Amino acid sequence: MTDATRQDFRFFHRLRVRWAEVDMQKIVFNAHYLMYFDTAMADYWRALALPYDTTMQALEGDIYVKKATVEFHASARVDDQLDVALKCSRIGTSSMVFTGAIFRGDDHLISCELIYVFADPATQTSRPVPIALCDILTGYEAWEPMARVELGTWQALGAAARKVRTEVFLEEQRIPVEMEWDEADDTAVHALARNRLGLPVATGRLLQHAPGVGRIGRMAVNRVLRGSNLGRDVLRALMQAAADRGDREVLLHAQRNAEGFYARLGFLPRGEPFEEAGIVHIEMVHALPPGYQALVGTA
Repeated sequence: MTDATRQDFRFFHRLRVRWAEVDMQKIVFNAHYLMYFDTAMADYWRALALPYDTTMQALEGDIYVKKATVEFHASARVDDQLDVALKCSRIGTSSMVFTGAIFRGDDHLISCELIYVFADPATQTSRPVPIALCDILTGYEAWEPMARVELGTWQALGAAARKVRTEVFLEEQRIPVEMEWDEADDTAVHALARNRLGLPVATGRLLQHAPGVGRIGRMAVNRVLRGSNLGRDVLRALMQAAADRGDREVLLHAQRNAEGFYARLGFLPRGEPFEEAGIVHIEMVHALPPGYQALVGTA
């Protein structure tokens, strides 16, 4: 792909060249470009809303590199900001071919072709690429959404939402079990994001805090998939549900390490920080003007 342009790709992973990655010529040591593509590949799976380990278990296989080819057009230097682009360009019986390119701005520096084989993890013998994975890869490259957010009751969505919340709040954050589950789940509006394998990957809930005021809580996203817009889409779906029932405002208690995430979506801090379940939070609010329409959709 010697004439690649940015328009050839949907997926980009951004990185900055570090001092440790350049050689005595003050340019990126050639072997690091493969590391860049491998790092981008992990982010590509996030873009598919597929946590890698869980996905491979569900598909009863794993993916192994068969061949990697790199072509050099120009060099990157320390502190350059690079965009590593990837796309699945062909799917065979048991193989998947990915085409890659590294850009500095619009300048095409590096080309790459990566050939992966889907195989039995016990024997490492090749197996047909599952139809479900083929559909996800071709759908992504066709700019289709990779996750779907649905709203519903605890009775309808609770089993799946419970799985995400258990992983995030009980196992990862070690919140006491008696503080996680409450009767409010029974009356809340729940949002659940599923990927295209049907696996639950993010959730949240909406309560009626006061007349005209909704309260969003229990926002949880699969740890591996954070930063892939799933939390944004769950939040916007709940905000739309609040607006549709006539709420004029929504509030939430944001963990301080997530304050920036909510701020980027228009939430404003109110009051002083406080501790909740052993974690420092701050209340944040967002007005819902008449006719509010959330932009829901996972890129």
